[in-house]
Parts: sequence; C-alpha cells; structure tokens
Amino acid sequence: MDPQARIPYLRTMKNWIVIVVIMLAGKLHAQITVIKDDRIDAMVKAQSVITPPANSPQISGYRIQLIFDSDKAVIDDARAKFLAQFPKVDTYVEFTAPHYFLKVGDFRTQLEAERVKAAVQAQFPTAFIAKEKINLPRIDQ
Repeated sequence: MDPQARIPYLRTMKNWIVIVVIMLAGKLHAQITVIKDDRIDAMVKAQSVITPPANSPQISGYRIQLIFDSDKAVIDDARAKFLAQFPKVDTYVEFTAPHYFLKVGDFRTQLEAERVKAAVQAQFPTAFIAKEKINLPRIDQ
C-alpha cells in the first residue's frame, strides 16, 4: 500500500481505537468498600447539628451579686435557696480564680434590682447591685 494512502487509514483506525477505549472505560465500574467504626457516623451527626449561639443579645443593666466563695458547694446551696424564693429569676455562677460568684437577675433598671435585693437582704446580707451587661429579660416575669 502506498504510504500516502495509509495515513487516512491510520487516522481512521486511531479514531476507532479511541472510541472503543472510551466506550469500554464507561462500562468499567469500580467498587470501594469503606470499613469504619459506627461511632464516626454518630460524631459526624453530632457535629452537623446546628446549634444557636450560646450567648444572647446583651444590653446594659443590673445584676445582684449575692455571694462569693472559693467553695462551689456553698455557691450551689445559696443558688438553691434563692431559686426557691425566686424561681423565675435567672442565676449566673461565674468563676474567677480562686472564687465563684453568684449573680442573679437581668434587671433593666436599678429600681427593679433594689426590690429583689430588699427581699433577699435577710438571707444574703452582703448582697450588692452591680451594673453590667445583661441578657434581655424574659417576657413572662
């Protein structure tokens, strides 16, 4: 065969080979098996849950610091006593080494804080009002 005549034949043959390879590649199926611990799925699910921010919008207001102590049990007892008397008032335990501080309330005005302070003055004689950032007060109070 003439070399010039063979060139179109080779091009056509090359095209057919490429087409056959592409068709065969499309029919190949690869299978991958992943072996993993079931706890991984649980962790991924827990991480994917959307949680709201831990802090709510804050404004300037007042809180009452009832007590501070280095013993957390003392703070927990004071918190329980306060909540028995005022179940709808939020309480906050803050830790600044080496002391725990029990603060209560999200009062917008000092007058609101003074009313609650007067009610707990007998149980917590060292209580005082502190101006600080507070969470928006609950509507149901």
